[in-house]
Amino acid sequence: MPSLYIVATPIGNLEDISPRAIRILREVKLIAAEDTRKTRILLDKYEVKTPLTSYYEHNKIDKLDYILGQLELKDIAIVSEAGMPGISDPGFELVAAAVGRGLTVVPIPGPSAIITALAVSGLPTDRFTFIGFLPRRIGERRQALTTVASETGTIIAYEAPHRIQEALNDIMYVLGDRRIAVCRELTKMYEEVFRGTVSEALNHFNDPRGEFTLVIEGRAKEKPRLTEDVVKKLEALQQEGMGARESVAKVVKETGLSKKEVYQAWLKLLS
Repeated sequence: MPSLYIVATPIGNLEDISPRAIRILREVKLIAAEDTRKTRILLDKYEVKTPLTSYYEHNKIDKLDYILGQLELKDIAIVSEAGMPGISDPGFELVAAAVGRGLTVVPIPGPSAIITALAVSGLPTDRFTFIGFLPRRIGERRQALTTVASETGTIIAYEAPHRIQEALNDIMYVLGDRRIAVCRELTKMYEEVFRGTVSEALNHFNDPRGEFTLVIEGRAKEKPRLTEDVVKKLEALQQEGMGARESVAKVVKETGLSKKEVYQAWLKLLS
């Protein structure tokens, strides 16, 4: 059965493509490309002669049936303008349609601006939320940021250079002056990673150019407090005859409070 290959391509530096990706691009019978001109530059560099067909935002509906029809007969690869297809580009609809028809979909992993920016940001990487391109209109943009305002993990978004100042202003307005890494032109000649606060980024990017990925610090976790309920819990454990070590350990595990703070509360109950 023919397969649809989701092939990741460089986000800037053309050397950032895997040997497997090049082999697949040579072996398939057709490549569906978001930007055929940019893809042709990549294919020419690696002497890939496979035919191209355009598949982008404004023809994705009209072209969908054609590509699916071709996929019934032969292997096809889909590539985006840069990075992994299906992430904030029209590749999603094609992949979903192929999956819906029970066709074979094979990922060929590789470069991703999201992961690249996160890794180099200096911000926590254990949990993150990607919100795609920020909306163009101020009201919609602020609403999108409001939906992630309470997110404690790192937040990642794409933005165009001509809107970067507006976006940073709205991030400041909605999320506050958090730490941020503004990644520009990743893997390209003029690559820049600015790390600082949102206000510092606003002052830094006066004449911005290039592709931007914003990596924003999540909301600071609230420090657990020694509440009256916690004290009542300790008192109940005392009355049950549980010792200090066991009681303190149990409350620390349940509340996240420090062992020292809970133990001091325990001692006050004894006085």
